[in-house]
Amino acid sequence: MSSVAATSALSEDSVIVLPTGAIEHHGPHLPLSTDQLIADAVAAAAVDSAAASGVDVWRLPGLAYTKSDEHHWASGTFWLGWDTMMSTLVEIGRSVAATPARRLAFLNGHGGMSALLQVACREIRRLHGLQTFVLHAAVPPDQGGPSAAGELGLGVHGGLQETSMILHLRPELVDLSLAVRSVPEHLTDYQYVGFGKAVSFGWLSNDFGPSGVIGDPTGASAERGEELFETAVHRCAAALAEVAVFDPAGPAPVGPRRAG
Repeated sequence: MSSVAATSALSEDSVIVLPTGAIEHHGPHLPLSTDQLIADAVAAAAVDSAAASGVDVWRLPGLAYTKSDEHHWASGTFWLGWDTMMSTLVEIGRSVAATPARRLAFLNGHGGMSALLQVACREIRRLHGLQTFVLHAAVPPDQGGPSAAGELGLGVHGGLQETSMILHLRPELVDLSLAVRSVPEHLTDYQYVGFGKAVSFGWLSNDFGPSGVIGDPTGASAERGEELFETAVHRCAAALAEVAVFDPAGPAPVGPRRAG
């Protein structure tokens, strides 16, 4: 189903999906709505795919204004403080809990929201009794996701993957003539501290250079973006099929339903 239309159609087996993105600076070559566009598009296609395979899944309108203070320095970034954002997520969970549905999945397109969503999932679980989950349209490299070889595992913002995805989804919003490589290669010299390493660190996007880009968008293409998008949709649809039957207290079902 494409969106929640009436709570009378929901049951305790229903999965509610909320896309979370951002409106934030993504370098000179990408639109401010990059994360929101990706989250909404992947969520829409994944929900449709999962529903077609028999999963009782519904999509809420996406949440665009989130915690983006790592880009606070850049004009055009709209962000909420962590406490406002946390309250918003928990109150959305409260509203979902007022329906028959018992499962809420955040499909996240903004890496800066990942940690907060994990905490919100526990709060919503404790306060409102929902089963809660976080899926990623693309797992960020600083959280263990893949990054192109040329980005050295450091393509976390406005780089090859995001740029390629938007070239596929909304090519008219991309200006590759403004794309610049900004890969903090010196971070590879640290054994323990860095993106995806044993020791994480707090950062702002302009810590690495004035463009705010952390990655290399110069080789991006719509063809790569289409492949990334289709992979994300298939993975998220299959994940939603597992979300629909997940039970932390019991064994996994034999032959869990899988989308796609």
